[in-house]
Amino acid sequence: MVKLYLRHLCLRLAFAILPAALCAWSATANNASAKQPEGQLPTLTTARQAHNLLAVEAARGYPVHLHGVVTYFDPDYGIGFAAVFLCDSSGCVFFRPLSKSIGPLPAGTVVDVQGVSSPGDFGSIVVDPTVRVVGHGPLPANPPLVTMTRLSTGTDDAQWVEVEGTVHSADVYPNSVTIHVALIDGIISGTMPKEAGVNYSALIDAKVRIRGNEAPTVNVDTQLIGVHLKIPGLSTVTVLEKAPDDPFQVPPIPINRILRWDHYSDSFHRVHLRGNVTLQWPALSLCIRDSTGGICMQSNQDLPFTLGELVDVVGFVGTENNEPILTNAEVKRIGPGAPVAAVPASVEQALHGVFHSQLIQIDGRLIGEDDASSDLNLMLASGNTIFSVLLPKTLMGAQTSPWKIGSKLRVTGICSVQIDIRTHLREGTIVTKSFRVLMRSPQDVVVLEHPSWWTPEHFLVLLALALFATLCVLAWVMVLRRRIEEKTVLLRESEERFRHMALHDALTGLATRLLLDDRLTASLESARRHHTGLALLMVDLDKFKQINDTFGHQAGDEVLRVTADRLMQTVRKSDTVARMGGDEFVALLIELHNPHMAERIAAKIVKSLAEPILFAGRAIPVSVSVGVCTSDEGGLDEEALLKHADDALYQAKAHGRNCYQIFSS
Repeated sequence: MVKLYLRHLCLRLAFAILPAALCAWSATANNASAKQPEGQLPTLTTARQAHNLLAVEAARGYPVHLHGVVTYFDPDYGIGFAAVFLCDSSGCVFFRPLSKSIGPLPAGTVVDVQGVSSPGDFGSIVVDPTVRVVGHGPLPANPPLVTMTRLSTGTDDAQWVEVEGTVHSADVYPNSVTIHVALIDGIISGTMPKEAGVNYSALIDAKVRIRGNEAPTVNVDTQLIGVHLKIPGLSTVTVLEKAPDDPFQVPPIPINRILRWDHYSDSFHRVHLRGNVTLQWPALSLCIRDSTGGICMQSNQDLPFTLGELVDVVGFVGTENNEPILTNAEVKRIGPGAPVAAVPASVEQALHGVFHSQLIQIDGRLIGEDDASSDLNLMLASGNTIFSVLLPKTLMGAQTSPWKIGSKLRVTGICSVQIDIRTHLREGTIVTKSFRVLMRSPQDVVVLEHPSWWTPEHFLVLLALALFATLCVLAWVMVLRRRIEEKTVLLRESEERFRHMALHDALTGLATRLLLDDRLTASLESARRHHTGLALLMVDLDKFKQINDTFGHQAGDEVLRVTADRLMQTVRKSDTVARMGGDEFVALLIELHNPHMAERIAAKIVKSLAEPILFAGRAIPVSVSVGVCTSDEGGLDEEALLKHADDALYQAKAHGRNCYQIFSS
């Protein structure tokens, strides 16, 4: 308790001092900048300075000169170059790319590095470094003990941190090892170089303390969507509680004790269960049952088991829907056993979760099959309830579904329930909304009743025969009807063609003013009903008359067509772009939950249409002015939106063109 209190006190002091230190560094940097020759950026001399730059500042390419210790080295970061984390007394920063000519830099190598700042994928980094090895030293001491919640904030990006948890799995690759560790508030992955002669599976189920650098996982917009650790090696992995030498030697517990009060003290470690196999989907799922209940698990083992075989299972307890499951499970054969008998079940019992993860037998009428599913997926109905029956195609073999629509079937399989956590919560107990049956083989389906001969298909056959006889008698009537139909089709096609011509511009293919008015009216009504925003962008080509006068009207037509294409590529598929006439266009943006989205799209339009347009081997310079008017929840009418967007357009032209302006009252 004293150590935890002291650690908490140190962290509070660090966070209290850090803002003042950053302000002091900022003042120092400003003073240094004042002493630098005009136009020259100051040199950053600490890892904290290099990492804490804002992206716009890091992009300026500050010179960086650091002296620190390597905490992680990757000889090939997936881009053909090496990468490294370096820490000094102020913090840590990430370097890339390092030239392949530089030799290995094991953790603990003290180096002198010079490079330049760059925005990086999340926090700022140092690129194009030159490295000089100075010696060897210790890794940073006393890193903060952090949780998954804190790591997910990005506060400790690139920093040297410490986590504590239980190892759930270890994935060994040719040159690296990834371990998955369950912290108190989530699971984090850590990657380390592979060391020869090490049995990494011995770490599974061990309680460990790990030191490493936090690394971000980002999407294409450089937004933080996850974190992982870069671990120097086993030297920074401390085993606090050793995993059992043989987890199968721990006495098995009844399945129904899992996640109950009397067993929750061991919830972070693997449990040992023993039961008879009730279902196996190779390399996907395995279900067992003992005298107290049933459970299913995720297992990558591809060992074939026979139904009823007695097995031992160890794995980590988790939940899926309202059922306990095992993850990262290992299975061991015990011996033959008696097949588990299926329990007759009704739809009502299945919906109440009475038989979750148990082998049941249930009746229903086949109403359809999901052809889009990669596996066999039958849809059965019983009363007013519809449930699905699943079987992997790998267990079906080349056999196709032999059951006819309308058949009454008796299905045997594992009952898996689904819940709706938004509405089906009652006094702390989850209530199921649907269920499905997981079959083991095609033999799990028994046909109880074949469909009546008077099926829709048979009725259609008889109807076709009757129609054929009628056609033979009334052939001349059908000939006339066919001619009438052909004329009707021609008239309909002409009508559609004229309608399209009336609603779409002939030159650019964009919507006309008539179609824009219809969609604007509908969008405003939708915005009022769903409380969303929309925006109207008025786009006008700058000095279009000069383009016609200089390059000719054919070039002007090409400029209009390319402008239309670029506008369509810039907005979303749900938005509308219309040509109002001449060189004036309008973009209608709907369902805006953030009014700044309209501004970003306007900026993209200006940037996209600033690129010259090629025509007849000549580059025609173009630019546009954009006026933007937004409306929250449809607060403006059509006339006001168009007028305000037009006013904003004239403001953009008054500001020198090639820009956008947001309407402001």
